[in-house]
Amino acid sequence: MLRDDRLLAPLAALLDRLISDKDQRDQARQRLLALPGTAELVSLRTELTLALSAPIPDTWTTRARPCFLYVMYAILLGALPAGALAAFQPAMASAVAAGMSAYLNGIPSSLYTLFGTGYLGYTAARQWGKKLGTDR
Repeated sequence: MLRDDRLLAPLAALLDRLISDKDQRDQARQRLLALPGTAELVSLRTELTLALSAPIPDTWTTRARPCFLYVMYAILLGALPAGALAAFQPAMASAVAAGMSAYLNGIPSSLYTLFGTGYLGYTAARQWGKKLGTDR
């Protein structure tokens, strides 16, 4: 029986990433060691590598949180020029602040509540999934 041990280590590492349950992972390792030939190992490694490297079809899913944070950074950094404007033209800065407040107060509070609940719920679910080991 020929076996290429150079293939076993990467496959074992893939199993560690894919299977969170220790008992199931140990069973999968035992089956891996029982594979009779190198051709099957190469085939299995190729399949697992392709499965792990498959792109996520929805790019918004992978960029939603960073985009939200960039928007928040832009809003916070917008306070710097507003502060400089207040130093040189206080009346204009007050008008800009009043306009922004009027705009933000025009958004219904239920929409803010919905957004906050959804965002915090998503964050809590992600943390729970990471604690259970189902999300990485």
